[in-house]
Amino acid sequence: MLVSDFDYDLPPELIAQQPLADRAASRLLHLDRGRESLQGLVFCDFPDLLRADDLLVFNNTKVVPARLFGHRSGSRAQPVSAQNPAARDFLRGRVEVLLTKQLSAEPLDWEALVHPGRKLAVGERIYFGAGASKDSHELAAEITWRGAFGERHLHFDPVPDFFGVLQRVGHVPLPPYIDRPDTLADREQYQTVYAKPLGSVAAPTAGLHFTHEVLGRIRQRGIETTEITLHVGLGTFQPVRGEVVEEHKLHSEWYEISPEAAELIQRARDRGHRVVAVGTTTVRTLEFAVRKDKDGRITAQTGEANVFIYPGFQFHVVGAMLTNFHLPKSTLLMLVSAFAGRERILPAYEHAVRERYRFYSYGDCMFVE
Repeated sequence: MLVSDFDYDLPPELIAQQPLADRAASRLLHLDRGRESLQGLVFCDFPDLLRADDLLVFNNTKVVPARLFGHRSGSRAQPVSAQNPAARDFLRGRVEVLLTKQLSAEPLDWEALVHPGRKLAVGERIYFGAGASKDSHELAAEITWRGAFGERHLHFDPVPDFFGVLQRVGHVPLPPYIDRPDTLADREQYQTVYAKPLGSVAAPTAGLHFTHEVLGRIRQRGIETTEITLHVGLGTFQPVRGEVVEEHKLHSEWYEISPEAAELIQRARDRGHRVVAVGTTTVRTLEFAVRKDKDGRITAQTGEANVFIYPGFQFHVVGAMLTNFHLPKSTLLMLVSAFAGRERILPAYEHAVRERYRFYSYGDCMFVE
């Protein structure tokens, strides 16, 4: 299967640069596989699409302000042509770091992507916050490992409240297709209203549409809900570099399913009720977890999920999903195509383009059942 089979044309102006003032005012494209139908709705209609005996499963991860701007230990100030800003920033020692995964129980060891990547070697120290120098900084880290595709491992010097300092000096890790700096408003808008444990470097964006009012309407209908956790990391937004889908390897991401959540999910399966996943991260967590049990049941567990879902995959847990519109040739588009069929998803995307839906993280969404 070729990666090019999952391409589509998207006018750049349809990539949402800002969230809507009202999360629930986003458009919702309803794809009904049984009826082979598409229907345009608004997200506030979503509760009415659910069945009375559905179980709605959320990913409750919270986004870390994981983008850091600092200076290298070896920075040196000297004049350089303004026509080469990358060289200018390097010579001034400027560094951009995107933390992608916490590697230890203490939040001092992280996997990261760095820029400028080729210039940052093992042993280099980077300073963040305040003066961002050896003599004046709030965070300091040393590069301890270098990978083949720009990955680094960073070890931070101990501080009394790492995440508290990160909240002060870090930036919201908006995706690169959002062509603007992050703002203070993004700290709230790029989180779901039910976010709890810190750990993600990207929002589970299907959940961004929910408001407390919409959640209240779902509860009023008596529809059960539960939460799992998957900390979104490099595995979710890592590009597919090869030409053959089956040759791609997905990075692992930490997840947890509590005993209470496991009981609710398995009970729904035992009773033949539909499990509705909010977002592709929830889908991957549930479908990975069920494969870990020799009896094919959902059990309380924690670990590292790395299941790569593409057409031909057999779903054992998820019966419907809410999802945003995804990048061409991405693993997320492949996952949705596996669930609904590429022959349905690509025409649905073409319909969304024609109808001027808003795409990607701050964009509109699709409910597939």
